Amino acid sequence: MLYKTSIEQSLILSGEKDRFKELLRTRLTECGWRDQIQMLCRQIVKERGVQNITADELIGEVTAKGRALVPDAVKKELLQKIKAHFSQDM
Repeated sequence: MLYKTSIEQSLILSGEKDRFKELLRTRLTECGWRDQIQMLCRQIVKERGVQNITADELIGEVTAKGRALVPDAVKKELLQKIKAHFSQDM
């Protein structure tokens, strides 16, 4: 856990965390992932009824499916950029 914290701290201090988040947002929009998630949310709300589901329940249902829908190319690109960032620092 300490290692994860120091990595995150390094990303925050360098400003890279925000840049990586923005890159991820852009790539997910470009590949249609955000649209897929919106449709999935609408489908779940329609099936269960807007009065019968909370935001937390919706998030719980969508999170695992959403992670699985992230294209491998997007994951790979982000991982390569993170690795490149840390290899430059060393």
